[in-house]
Amino acid sequence: MTETKSFYGWKLVGILWFLDFLNMGFPYYGGTVVNTYMRNDIVMSRSMYGLGFTLLNLFVGLPSLLVAAAILRCGIRWTFALGSSLILAGALWLSLVATRPWHYLLGFGVLAGTGISFGTIVPAATAVTRWFVRYRGRAMAVTLSASGFAGFFGAPLINHILAATGGNWRLAWLVVSGVTILSGILALLFVKERPEDLGQVADGRIIPNRSVSPIAASSLVTTFPWTTRQAYGTPAYWMIVIGGIASQFPFFFFVAHGLLHLKGAGISSGDAAWAMGLLSIAAVGGRLIGGWLMDRFTARLAFALGLGCYLIGSALALHVSPNALWIAFLAAIFYGTAFGWTFICLNTSTAHFYGPAAFPTLNGTAILLTAVFCSPAGFIGGKLFDLYASYTAAFEINMILAGGGIVALLFATMPSPPERAAKIPDAEVAPAS
Repeated sequence: MTETKSFYGWKLVGILWFLDFLNMGFPYYGGTVVNTYMRNDIVMSRSMYGLGFTLLNLFVGLPSLLVAAAILRCGIRWTFALGSSLILAGALWLSLVATRPWHYLLGFGVLAGTGISFGTIVPAATAVTRWFVRYRGRAMAVTLSASGFAGFFGAPLINHILAATGGNWRLAWLVVSGVTILSGILALLFVKERPEDLGQVADGRIIPNRSVSPIAASSLVTTFPWTTRQAYGTPAYWMIVIGGIASQFPFFFFVAHGLLHLKGAGISSGDAAWAMGLLSIAAVGGRLIGGWLMDRFTARLAFALGLGCYLIGSALALHVSPNALWIAFLAAIFYGTAFGWTFICLNTSTAHFYGPAAFPTLNGTAILLTAVFCSPAGFIGGKLFDLYASYTAAFEINMILAGGGIVALLFATMPSPPERAAKIPDAEVAPAS
């Protein structure tokens, strides 16, 4: 019996997958469907409606450094549980209290957004970074693919519940409440902090000689114990952040306004909902592609290729019509693929370049900055529609951002460790052990 067979890391990936499925998929993707029905009772402009998504995306990112601090102080599983509790509070507020636009902004934008921040990306990515090195890209992709499945199954399910109950969006938010209770229980019972806590090592490998580092030598993954301050001083980190902004803004806009754009083009509610479902499932495929590439190719190449999908998706979105549904479906697929692909590259690049010790804070900073710059996407898209009665300008902005991100990533090379750079020119490539 080998040590690999009892390795808990892949079991943990399954748990993390399910937590992401529940905490991201239902309040975020399900919320896009619920909120279109809620607008029938709570009257608001397109820009006000988009502001709710702006706030949600902002509060997914703003608390990221607090999430990192919670992970370092309280542990990953309690951070997950806190996130579930906050999403629960937001869902109950929307179900039982909301009657005015500011209620919607508070419940969906602030409470649910903050809960998603504590209950999804940073703790899940931190766990993967600690438990995996050689298979980090693929483990990250599998873990963070769950929200795509939840979007594909959850959005149509929520839409079916709403249709069957005459548009009872309050009941739909109660369903989300029940989902978050389950996620909190699962996190407390099954999430494990580090492989060392179970007497294991990253990737589950057997280390016959303790003088050999358990970290696999690779030109793609650093072996240097970077500090946060050292990482902040490298240009590569900021190029990754710019790439992250280019990867998040178009997606935030499409999640907020994709349904409205398709319906406005004459596409039925049912077909538009299926397009958003395809967006979610394509994001799963994009994550798997991004994870596979991150384990085999340089981060900047994998990242830049993913951003190219936004250029294609935006061009298609400008030509949607009820007489050519395949264009609408392909636009959603390319947007989903682009987001899933680049999302994995964003999170894994930071882990590959700087290692697990500095990762929670570096990843939290990246998510904070992308949230600050990208969260207005929903509001900006709504304002542009209010001004021009069209989303054309918004899609053109998305194409410009994607192109700019590709250029920035050309300069995101593996940084040389500061203490070794003067002595070893190619220090990031360790000799094979």
